[in-house]
Amino acid sequence: MTSENASTDRELFGTDGIRGVANVAPMTPELALRLGRAITYVAGKGKSRRPRIVIGKDTRLSGYMLETAMASGICAMGGRVMLSGPIPTPAVAHLTVSMRADAGVVISASHNPYSDNGIKVFGSDGFKLPDEQEAEIERLLRSSDIDASAPTGEGIGSAIRVDDAKGRYIVFAKQSIPKEYTLDGLRIVVDAAHGAAYSVAPSVFMELGADVISLGCEPDGKNINDKVGALYPASVQQQVVNHRAHIGIALDGDADRVIIVDDAGHIVDGDAIMALYGIERLRAGTLPKATVVATVMSNLGLERAIENAGGKLVRTAVGDRYVVEEMRKSGYMFGGEQSGHLIFLEHASTGDGIIAALQVLLIMLRRGRALSELVPGCLQRVPQLLKNVSLSDRKPIQEMPLLMRAIQKVENELGREGRVLVRWSGTEPKLRVMVEGPDEARIATYVNDMIEQASRDIPPSKN
Repeated sequence: MTSENASTDRELFGTDGIRGVANVAPMTPELALRLGRAITYVAGKGKSRRPRIVIGKDTRLSGYMLETAMASGICAMGGRVMLSGPIPTPAVAHLTVSMRADAGVVISASHNPYSDNGIKVFGSDGFKLPDEQEAEIERLLRSSDIDASAPTGEGIGSAIRVDDAKGRYIVFAKQSIPKEYTLDGLRIVVDAAHGAAYSVAPSVFMELGADVISLGCEPDGKNINDKVGALYPASVQQQVVNHRAHIGIALDGDADRVIIVDDAGHIVDGDAIMALYGIERLRAGTLPKATVVATVMSNLGLERAIENAGGKLVRTAVGDRYVVEEMRKSGYMFGGEQSGHLIFLEHASTGDGIIAALQVLLIMLRRGRALSELVPGCLQRVPQLLKNVSLSDRKPIQEMPLLMRAIQKVENELGREGRVLVRWSGTEPKLRVMVEGPDEARIATYVNDMIEQASRDIPPSKN
């Protein structure tokens, strides 16, 4: 059936914080300063002490600009800033909890090019703020409520640097696998995308005993995600083959997602990791509620694999925040996205590419088998085709009659053999049309027909 991202009255916050071209509205130092004030105002409600806010960032050049502005806004509202420097998004979530902070802020645009940047916020519990709290922060940005609350004199806040932030996170990540296991004898290729994990990622695996070949670990402020990392795993594939490595690990710019490469040089995406880990836990009888949570984008083959192993797959809207919300609401402990966001709530409160890779390595160690032997038996993908189309307007799909009729026709013809997903992008003015089914030629015809009907529902603008 058709599906769209969860809707809210938020304008600035998307499915993963605020994003845009750095130094162009809304991603300006002026917004960052006012956002720092609003976050501190919300975090300080009902507290008798100064609100404490952790700020972490990736390696983008514009991070200095936004970090300084954000810290100024927090100090202007009497908050205490704890600056961690470049560090993965999940590390900020961890530090927020371990340092008893009231909020955590990540300055990163994840997998986007260096010219972009973004801001996302964690609560004191280490989870991303729910939609309602983000909407409240937006309201404060537009109102004068916080303007009358600015302290003076000794009420103005201060900032410190958390010099051991990286070491704290390295210890935290290593604790996600039992102490009796080491990575001795394993050769691992690690690509940090010249991003936030450039220092910590190689260290985690080396400290556990692995021989590490590092890629994408020389950031210069402008090379983040530039033909490296999770979006461009070809270099990792080549190095795995060249060095006869046991596994390759490709992180994105803020290291909250991962694409893995097996020992034969094949890509292992989020769906494959969810199948591997989910089935392993189902066989051991240790997967809480025998359930894996994924988004509507995950392949039908994953759903069938989990069901065949005696489990259940629950789907959410696109965005790892919605996966986490469903997990917390229903008591599930494992889920993720096809793109490589993997959430292990037993270990972390948000997607963590390093912890995900460690869980895959743990399965390899326990089974005593190469990853290329483990993955093929877990997941048989159903052919899938996704196309995007830019249209001149953004109507609710239910108000596009030609498209709705085309969707119904395809769903009737596919029956239980396939799946249709049509949704608007949460970050771009594009309609996404996806079909899964047993025949690649047929699903291509279906996708093209639905795009044609959508274009007739919303004809090109005459301007």
